[in-house]
Amino acid sequence: MLERKKGLRSLIPDGTVSGGAEGEREVVEVGVEELRPSPFQPRRRVGEEGMEELVESVKAHGILQPLVARWSEGRLELIAGERRLEAAKRAGMEKVPVVVREASDREALELALVENLQREDINPMEAAMAYRRLMDEFGMTQAQVAERVGKSRPAVANALRLLRLPLAIQESLRNGHIDEGHAKVLAGIEDRKAAVRLWRRIVRHGLSVRATEEAAAKLQGREVPRGTLLGLPKSAPLDPNLQDLQERLTMKLGARVRIRPRGEGGYIEIPYADANDLDRIFWDIVR
Repeated sequence: MLERKKGLRSLIPDGTVSGGAEGEREVVEVGVEELRPSPFQPRRRVGEEGMEELVESVKAHGILQPLVARWSEGRLELIAGERRLEAAKRAGMEKVPVVVREASDREALELALVENLQREDINPMEAAMAYRRLMDEFGMTQAQVAERVGKSRPAVANALRLLRLPLAIQESLRNGHIDEGHAKVLAGIEDRKAAVRLWRRIVRHGLSVRATEEAAAKLQGREVPRGTLLGLPKSAPLDPNLQDLQERLTMKLGARVRIRPRGEGGYIEIPYADANDLDRIFWDIVR
């Protein structure tokens, strides 16, 4: 029996845990081979990025944050801590600290998803698929999913749009060949064949998100003024700080944002496809 430590509530935002007793939960030592993987783990693979450092940390300091598991069909099933378990195995540990709690299938998926999102251990496609699973298998609305995982409703809606992409583009995003910003632009192209052609150009030529936006605008018949890039004269390139802000806003809102400096001020352009898209962008801004 290990020293009692803070339990699951230290992992996730306030209000996202349902059920179970309040307060701390007891931490116990469990053999690494006694823990089986969860079918509700949203992450499909354990990435190697940072794994070597995590293994060395585990060797030096042990597992600082307990894993979370539940009883299912007579065995302990992992809810959260997949990377830590893998690191413990590679470090040669025989036992790991675990918080055992009661959790339904829905709660197991919610908690695994929240931990991965907080630790940034999940890629955009895996997050989108987990959101869709919460909706399809457990009857949750976009608003309910957003509340449970600590995201805004528009952020969830934006992620779900990625599931409409052709499978080749989804896999490219999952493998890191394109960024989420690229994928959001491609998701806005109704012609799937045109989206695939543009995706191939992105991968082949390493197009930036800004260049992808311009190409997408031309594909969809939106006029791009001659001699300009996203409406900005080539003779007056956007300040690097404003350019970075423009790209970040584009990724955040899932819309082709333009920042247009004028004198000491300027203005921001945010296009929208229809009333629903406008509503999504509005709530993404005000939340």
